[in-house]
Parts: sequence; C-alpha cells; structure tokens
Amino acid sequence: MNQILNKMERKFGKYAIPNLITIIVFGMGLVFLLDTFFAANPNYDYYLSDLLYFDTDLILQGQIWRVITFLFLPESSSALWIIFTLYFDWLIGKSLENQWGSFRFNVFYFLGAIGSIIGGIITGWATNSYLNASLFLAFATLFPDFELMLFFILPVKVKYLGMISAAILIYSLIVYPVSYKVAILISLINFFLFFGKDFYQRIKMFIRRKNHPWNK
Repeated sequence: MNQILNKMERKFGKYAIPNLITIIVFGMGLVFLLDTFFAANPNYDYYLSDLLYFDTDLILQGQIWRVITFLFLPESSSALWIIFTLYFDWLIGKSLENQWGSFRFNVFYFLGAIGSIIGGIITGWATNSYLNASLFLAFATLFPDFELMLFFILPVKVKYLGMISAAILIYSLIVYPVSYKVAILISLINFFLFFGKDFYQRIKMFIRRKNHPWNK
C-alpha cells in the first residue's frame, strides 16, 4: 500500500486539499448552528439536515447533492456535546494529516467517503458515522498511548477506547442484516487498506508465539 501511495503522491500530491478536516468540521458546525436556528424559529418547520441526509430515492429524483452533503451532518444534537465531538474530530484529523501528510490523509478520508456512498447505495441510506469511526480507529492505532479525559475527569488511553469502538463495530456486524454488514465493511475499506496488513502480521505473530512460546 505504501508503494502505491508513494507513486500516487508523486503524480497527484499537488491536488491534495490541505486542512481537509477543518473544512469538514466547519461544515458540521455550520449545519448544527443553522439547525439550531431553525428549531428556535417558529416560522420554520424543517431543519437544514433534512436537505442533506443521504436517501437513494431522493437522489434518484434529482437531489444529487445528497451523495456528498451527508458527510457534513453533525454527530450530535446537543449543544454541549457538539463542541466536544467537533473538537475531537478536528484533533483526530489534524493528527493523522500531520502524521501522513495532506495527500495520504485525503486518500484515507475519500476512500472512506466513497465506501460510505457505496454502502448507502446498497442499503438505501448512508451515514458518516462509520467514516468517522475509521478516523478514530486510525488515530487509536497510530497514537495508542494518547490520553483523553473521559467525562472531563478520567484519563483514558485512546487504545482502550479504540478497542471499545472496534467491539461495537463487530457487534453491529453480528446483529445487522447482511446488506448492512456489507455496507459497514465497505465504509471501513480505508482502514482495512491502510492497516490491514499490519494487523494481519500482528495476529500472525501472536499465533506463532502462542504455539511456540520459546520463540518469544
């Protein structure tokens, strides 16, 4: 994967969008603010989000912007929680961009976005939740000892939260219908492409050590 990315970066690196996560987070914040404004104004009985979410029936009717705009839907409707989620999304994205560079972060994000869109075509609806989860899993993989203040009080290393997130995804794959399972897996294609080989090597090494403890 690194060799492919190196070749792509030499050819297309100049087209990378710097600070992509800042644009995404700003869009989410703007949607949240406008939804809050509409909710507080009795003259409006709709939200901006109603015009942005992914729906294949509406897309086929000509509302093609929904193929992209669902990526800007905020993950929370709580005024307090949205501040945390937007900051955390920005922190994760900037950390990944600083680690990889703008081009590779663009590739990771857009692969996840394309996977989410394909998943939406399969199921009829799409969410940015699994894309955002892939960013978090990538962050937890690259910076496992980074500490977060859970509930602003309890320090927790991000690798443990990553394990919880992975467990939730695995549970979803078990209980959801087949079409949704496929959609989730496709939405996480970016994570599998970037980290799949490393995880395979770790699992292989773990099994080898379990079977041959003297090789430790």
